[in-house]
Amino acid sequence: MKDIAIRLNGQVRRLAVNPNETLLEVLRGKLGIKTPKEGCGRGDCGACTVLLNGKAVRSCLILAVEADGQSVTTLEGVGRAGPTALQKAFIRSNAFQCGFCTPGVVLAASALLAEKPAPTELDVREALAGNLCRCTGYEAMVKTVMAAARKSNRKRSSSRRSRP
Repeated sequence: MKDIAIRLNGQVRRLAVNPNETLLEVLRGKLGIKTPKEGCGRGDCGACTVLLNGKAVRSCLILAVEADGQSVTTLEGVGRAGPTALQKAFIRSNAFQCGFCTPGVVLAASALLAEKPAPTELDVREALAGNLCRCTGYEAMVKTVMAAARKSNRKRSSSRRSRP
């Protein structure tokens, strides 16, 4: 066993893990976080996506010991003060059906918008390419991320203009 400490959704969590446990196994099995899911166990589907220091990663491919001292954000930690503009956009557009892929898609899109607030459609498609969805296809998701980015950018622009 190895003792680790991670900042999970803003709170430091200390626990003992086996050296071969994945971050996904620890999040779900030891910390009770349910939004990252195991879909494929190989990093292909994106259902286990979390943010590691703000970057979208597949938690099934990362050993928990590798996350020691790192910041991990799951969907539970996004919008703790209420839904983000991106989450609201997904709710309004009803871009999902079953919801299995939703946490991974929202986190991948969140990471993209944090890095690139005004993404191109190609940027969005590339950011979501690692998240598989069996229900909806991707058009509604891409349009939703683009709409959320435009709305956020309009708000930023108007708040800059209204400053003295």
